[in-house]
Amino acid sequence: MHPRPDKRPILPKSSRPAEVDERAHAHPLHHAEFLTTAADWQQLPSDGAPEIAFAGRSNAGKSSALNALAQHARLAFVSKTPGRTQNINFFRLRSGALLADLPGYGYAAVPAEIRRHWQHFLTRYLSEREPLAGLVLVMDARHAITELDRRMLEWFLPTGRPVHMLLAKADKLSHGEQQRRLDRAHGVLTTDYSIYAAQTSAQLFSATRRIGLSEAEAAIDAWLTGGEVA
Repeated sequence: MHPRPDKRPILPKSSRPAEVDERAHAHPLHHAEFLTTAADWQQLPSDGAPEIAFAGRSNAGKSSALNALAQHARLAFVSKTPGRTQNINFFRLRSGALLADLPGYGYAAVPAEIRRHWQHFLTRYLSEREPLAGLVLVMDARHAITELDRRMLEWFLPTGRPVHMLLAKADKLSHGEQQRRLDRAHGVLTTDYSIYAAQTSAQLFSATRRIGLSEAEAAIDAWLTGGEVA
């Protein structure tokens, strides 16, 4: 009998060399898919899955931040017309958790009636929504925190849940100015919201240059897994 030709041994799965499998090893935020949209309380998802909300002033870079974190170019529509999103849009992660894209706020051309509806709906959502695990507040790094940003913090922080500030569009600033803006944000949080210090954090971010992407992913993942932000 002729000897069998040499064959590579079939290794146990745990012993095989690592193979590239982007979907299997991707960050939990990757590959999010649109689930539903809600214009009022009754339309919110009712399965109790944990949610991470994204909020920010219109044109602050919120949609771009969501797209970058999910690695999906058009997950959240980036509109050239601020105030386009008038509902909460929900995206399902592979884990079952949800990302909630809140309406951009602060755009003067939005009719007063719609603004009043947003304020009532968002106030209730941020203060009463039980599955909400944390809030990502997206701000344009080139501008100071606004009165509307402060209002979001004042609605949400008393719930005891964490807030992570993304100082977006940081690539448009010099390195020195980036640090000054970050220091200023930390100063606002520690001075004006000192009693909530354990709940708040801030970082520089750029969707186009991918600045701070892994830091933001780690912060959000910690909320979903019950870990601590490094």
